[in-house]
Amino acid sequence: MQSNNKILDDISQLMTNAMGVAQGAKDEANTAMKSMIDRWLADRDFVTREEFDAVRAMAQKAREENEALAARIAALEGKK
Repeated sequence: MQSNNKILDDISQLMTNAMGVAQGAKDEANTAMKSMIDRWLADRDFVTREEFDAVRAMAQKAREENEALAARIAALEGKK
């Protein structure tokens, strides 16, 4: 009877160790995949939404200033 318990204990320990190894492999695979995706995105020079919105706001402001200056030039040329 004692030998059956020893075999079951060994099998249980083996399964526990296998689950720990599998969990470690899963975590390592997730980390490697995330790293690969981060590198791929960085190589593509994508911008974040915040960066895009900031540049869009700067372009809108420049457009408005350009229109204001064009109107001012037109007014000055009209006075001559």
